Formats: sequence, C-alpha cells, structure tokens
Amino acid sequence: MPSLRTVLIALVALAIATALATVAFRTEPEPVDLHTVSRGPLQVTVSADAVTRVREIYEVSAPVAGIAQRAPVRVGDRVVAGETVVAVVEPAAAPILDTRSRAQAEAALAEARAAERAAYAELHSAEDQLAYAQSQHDRTVQLVDRGITSLTALESVTLALHAAEAAVDAAGSRHAMAEGSVERAAATLADPAAASDTCCRQVLAPVSGVVLRVDVLSQRTVGAGTPLLAVGDPSDLEIAADLLSADAVRLPPEARATAERWGGPDPLEARLRRVDPVARTDISALGIEEQRVDAVFDLLTPPEERAGLGANYGLTLRTVLWEDDDVLRLPLAATFREAGSWAAFVVEEGRAQTRPITLGHIGTDTAEVLNGLVAGEVVILHPSNAIAHGTLVAPRSAETLD
Repeated sequence: MPSLRTVLIALVALAIATALATVAFRTEPEPVDLHTVSRGPLQVTVSADAVTRVREIYEVSAPVAGIAQRAPVRVGDRVVAGETVVAVVEPAAAPILDTRSRAQAEAALAEARAAERAAYAELHSAEDQLAYAQSQHDRTVQLVDRGITSLTALESVTLALHAAEAAVDAAGSRHAMAEGSVERAAATLADPAAASDTCCRQVLAPVSGVVLRVDVLSQRTVGAGTPLLAVGDPSDLEIAADLLSADAVRLPPEARATAERWGGPDPLEARLRRVDPVARTDISALGIEEQRVDAVFDLLTPPEERAGLGANYGLTLRTVLWEDDDVLRLPLAATFREAGSWAAFVVEEGRAQTRPITLGHIGTDTAEVLNGLVAGEVVILHPSNAIAHGTLVAPRSAETLD
C-alpha cells in the first residue's frame, strides 16, 4: 500500500499538470478597435481642384493699326472708368513711296486735275445753256400772255428749261467728283509726317477696377483689334472647379460647397451657378483619357473675410451632393463585403458576431445604415483575418469606444 507521502506527491503532480493543460489550451481574446454606432449628421461630398477667376473681365484692344506706346499702367494698378489712360496708340503712318509708285501717283494726280478742269468747263457750259433756256422760257411766257404764241411753244421751252437745270446738277456732281479725285491723288503724295495733326490715340479704362493683365508692355507695332490689356474687379470672384463629367451630373441645383486650402484660416462658402454644357477630353497623370467639365460657383464669403485671395488662385472645393442631420452612421472601416452584400462584426458578450447590413448614402469615411444595426451597438473597426464569427475579442484600449 502506497504511503501517505507518495499520495501527496501524486496529487501535487496532478494539480500542476491540470494547471499547465488549462494554460496551454486557453484561448486568448483578439485585441480590436471598437466603435459605438450612433446617430448624427452625414454629408456626401465630392472634392475637386478649383481656381478663382474674376467674374467679368474687360479686354482692351487697339482701336487702330499703328504703334502702341509703352503701357502707362501695370498689373495691379487701379483705374477709373472713362478717366484713366490705359493705353496709347500712334496711328500707322502712310507708307513711303518708291520711285515707281511716286511716278504713278504723280501721273494720277495730273490726270485727276485734268478731269477736274474738264468738269469745270462742262459745268460752265451747262450753266450757259441754263441761262439761255431761262431767257427763252421768260420770253415765251410774255408772248403767251399777249396771245402771240401758242401754249405748245411754252411747253417746249419749259421742257428745255428743266433739261438745262438737270444738266447743271449733273455737271456740278461730276465737278465735285473730280475735285475728290484730285484730293485723293494729292493725299497719296503728301508727307507722312504732316498727314495728321494729332500724335496718338488715347484709350481710356472701360470700367473701374484693377489691371489684371498687360499684353503689350513695351512699344511695338499692333494691328487694329490687338489685345492690349485686361481690366476687372478682383473682389468680384467666382470659382471654377474641374470635375469628372460623372461627378458633375450628380450635382444638385444650387449645390452648397466649401472652399478649403486657399490659404486662409476658415473655409469659404460657395454656391453652384452652372455646369458647363460641353465637356473636354483630358489625359490624367496615369495616361488615361477622362471627360472633364468646369462647374462654376458663386463665392458667397464677403471680400473682407477672404483678404489676399485673387484671380487664378488655387484651392480645393468640396461640394455637398447629399446631407442629413439625423442618420444612423457607421464608419466604412467597420464594413466588409460578404457574399456580395455589406456586413460588419458586432460585439456581443465579448465575441464577434457577423451581421449583414444595408447601406444607404456613402460618404468619404462614413456611411448611412438603413438596416442591420441600431444605435448603441458596438462594431469592430478594421477587422483582421484573425476575426471570424464567434471569435473572442477584447478592446485594444479604453479609448476605442466612442
């Protein structure tokens, strides 16, 4: 029969073996990050790169062909409509004639003067004929009054008088035309330096504002209609956002937007005015063709709250596609796809339970839950491959619950 000491040793060994087996086969809970589902506001937005631009730009162009003098204004200068001289253009001088062209011009002048003399002689002849016809008419009228001649003779001299008057008018017109030909031919031979009494044409500012661009700074030859500078009001800004056409069609009318990363401390408020009706094809940084379109927004923040913001400044525009102040929200980090549907791990009694869910609107990092969860339930964020249905879990830290 075993001794008491042997029995005690056996019992101690059995207890130690049982403890070791318990420790060896015990399952440790997986540490996870937890989140408490809650209700609150949710926005669905689309972000895009955008630039500011002046709403109304007035282009100033050369009124005549000539030489634009050095610009009297610079970019940033303030101008007053109808008062500030923004450009000076000297009209182009007549070209200098070569020997052949001068000989032709002198011959044309001599020809025009000869034609003028001929027209003048024709005019004098017509005036003499008119005087004769007038005297004949007056004499015939007296004879008719005395009953010496017939009315038929009076009608003949009256007709001749009218014809003579018309001939004088025609001759006068031809003489005036001949005079104009002489002046035109003489102008061709005139000295270019003495062709004009004035040196230059001054162009005044069309509107009050600031010079935004100077196209012709130094003196140079310009044609009529050549752009010289642009004037506008830099405080009257709008925003042009570069969007994918697929995002642009989702914008609601008068969509609300906020401009961020413009350099100021607070976002700027904006409202959609229009989406351009025609898209363009751009090549992305990855070499992919994209259809992009500009969406134009009115900048609602007053100028005093966006000091320093000018035209063609870059910013990021976040446009609200949908929003609600009271929805059941779930971080996208807690969702995953299972059997073609959305699902999440809900913690119940310390274990992860797979829960199929239905999502509504999906934002940048949060989604609307339509079915499958209720407020107050705890879900697992960023579930790893070690998490499955029924897995024992424990919070990674007390701060993960929110």
